[in-house]
Amino acid sequence: MSDEQREISLILKDWGGGKRDSADLLLSLVYDELRRIARRYLRRERSDHTLQPTALVHEAYLKLIDISDVSWQDRAHFFAVASNVMRRILVDHARARTTDKRGGDAQRIALEDAGEISDPPDVDLLALDEALKQLAGFDEQQSRIVELRFFGGLTVDETAHVLAVSPATVKREWTMAKAWLFRRIRADG
Repeated sequence: MSDEQREISLILKDWGGGKRDSADLLLSLVYDELRRIARRYLRRERSDHTLQPTALVHEAYLKLIDISDVSWQDRAHFFAVASNVMRRILVDHARARTTDKRGGDAQRIALEDAGEISDPPDVDLLALDEALKQLAGFDEQQSRIVELRFFGGLTVDETAHVLAVSPATVKREWTMAKAWLFRRIRADG
C-alpha cells in the first residue's frame, strides 16, 4: 500500500469517526481520481451532454459528504461508493432527459464485442441500469462486481478486496455477469 493510499484510508477512518473537517482534506487527495472517473463516464455519453466532469465530481462529492451511515474501509471502498454515486447522478440525469423528450436520443449498448466492458461506446445508462437491477435481483454479487469494475474502474484485485472474495471469483463472476447483461440488453432491443 502506498503512502497516499494509507493517508486516504486514515482520513476516511477519521471522517467515519465523526471528524467532518476530514472531508475537505480528503477532497484534495482524491479530486484528480474522481475527475478521471467522471471523464470516463462522460466519454461514453452523448457529445452534447450538459454535465461536465467537474460538475459531476462536485455533485457526487456533495452527496458523499452527506452520507453518514458508511463505515469507510479504505481507498478502494471510497472510490467504489463514489463511482456508484456518479452512476446514480448520470442515470437520474438521463431519466430526466428521457422523460422530457420521451425517448430522447438514447442508444442501446451491445456487449457482444466487450472483451473489456469498461470502455464501450455510447452506453445507454438507462438500459444498463435496468439490466443491473434485474441482475441484482437474483445475483447481488455479480451486480456489485459490474458496478465496481465497469463504473468504478477497479481492478480485479481491488474488486476482490472490496467484496472480500478471491480474484478468481471476481474473474468468474465478471465473465458470467457480462454474458448475462449481453443477453438481457440484446433481448430488450
